[in-house]
Amino acid sequence: MRYLPLTPSDRAAMLAKIGVAGMDALYRDVPRAAVVSLDAFDLPDTKGELEVDRALSRLAAKNIAAGEAPFFCGAGAYKHHVPSAVDHLIQRSEFLTSYTPYQPEIAQGTLQYLFEFQTQVALLTGMEVANASLYDGSTATAEAVMMAQRITKRGKAILSGGLHPHYAETVETVAGLVGTMTRAPVTPGQAEDLIALIDEETACVVVQSPDVFGLIRNLRPIADAAHAKGALLIAVVTEAVSLGLLEPPGAQGADIVAAEGQSIGNGLNFGGPYVGLFATREKFLRQMPGRLTGETVDTEGRRGYVLTLSTREQHIRREKATSNICTNSGLCTLAFTIHLSLLGEEGFGRLARLNHAKAAALAARLGALPGVELVTPAFFNEFTLHLPKPAAPLVDLLAERGVIAGVPASRLLPHDAAAKNLLIVAATETNTEDDFAVLEAALKEVL
Repeated sequence: MRYLPLTPSDRAAMLAKIGVAGMDALYRDVPRAAVVSLDAFDLPDTKGELEVDRALSRLAAKNIAAGEAPFFCGAGAYKHHVPSAVDHLIQRSEFLTSYTPYQPEIAQGTLQYLFEFQTQVALLTGMEVANASLYDGSTATAEAVMMAQRITKRGKAILSGGLHPHYAETVETVAGLVGTMTRAPVTPGQAEDLIALIDEETACVVVQSPDVFGLIRNLRPIADAAHAKGALLIAVVTEAVSLGLLEPPGAQGADIVAAEGQSIGNGLNFGGPYVGLFATREKFLRQMPGRLTGETVDTEGRRGYVLTLSTREQHIRREKATSNICTNSGLCTLAFTIHLSLLGEEGFGRLARLNHAKAAALAARLGALPGVELVTPAFFNEFTLHLPKPAAPLVDLLAERGVIAGVPASRLLPHDAAAKNLLIVAATETNTEDDFAVLEAALKEVL
């Protein structure tokens, strides 16, 4: 993309056209406290392209990429091996250059892989119907809460303390405009009493499993209690690979499942783009946000695909729309579909078992270190340790030594003093015994 800077005369012409005297007048509605002068930044003078390239390369070299060091970060984004076939296929021109199908029925290839994707998500989550994806797991969770508010005609949402804090903040920002959000206490490694918070005003209970600390939750009692009060259970999954081993949320009574699908087919990518999974019961189909691809036959009896449901305001009257979201980047969805197809049911289950075995082995090693306590008694491929020292400085220290030890809980919960010594560690199929030995030795040295 070319950089086309504006000249002073360009700016003057635009300001004159809109009837504004100058740049200060243009931004007069911005609070003065929020305005920062360029003088506050130590920006270099104009540089040539080669000089800029070298300067940016030096800055980039300060990063440690996930593949360059023993890597144990998780907390909602996970490092998994993506087969080279995935990138090879999604970079075919008919996929790489395609866009949202505004005339969907002539984009049969796009609709077919979206149909396959929906089928995969429904099977993984144990639900009856899935949509053609959302932006990511956090926005899918917010959409799930608003969907529950529409269905129950209630406003109160109960958010588990084990829900990823970023997800909770997204829900409060988006769904908080049409209801009230009640956050349960944060209890690392323990299942808080959500049932006691449910009443006749509750629209939904939002529970993540495995939760942000890695704890696997039993959803059945919460689902039963929610249903007894006329509320819905929203199950959240941030690690999609766990669905290859754990009982699906749908089988545990969930009414809506919102999940992050990044782990399948998509790299870490510095935080995005990702792919939000969304599935629900068929009886709630018309309140589901986004798009739904369906299979049909044409007038000659040939199989074809259509957009069965488009609840975005772009397609229907605004007052009837359930969301302004249509889907995420279709390329991420396609990558998910290809990777899962390559694995197959047996391969996906084997991948999940391998992840759990790796994490269990690492947890046993690290939990045996002096002063270190394993906080999560039941986990999939991520667990939380209580260290004898604050976790954040230790993580920084180990990063300087080439080991990415995990995510300090204080980074997610900066105002929670109890999180200061907690370290969230993830192990996937990409980690080796050598990685485990390096992390164990490094932790032993700094503790």
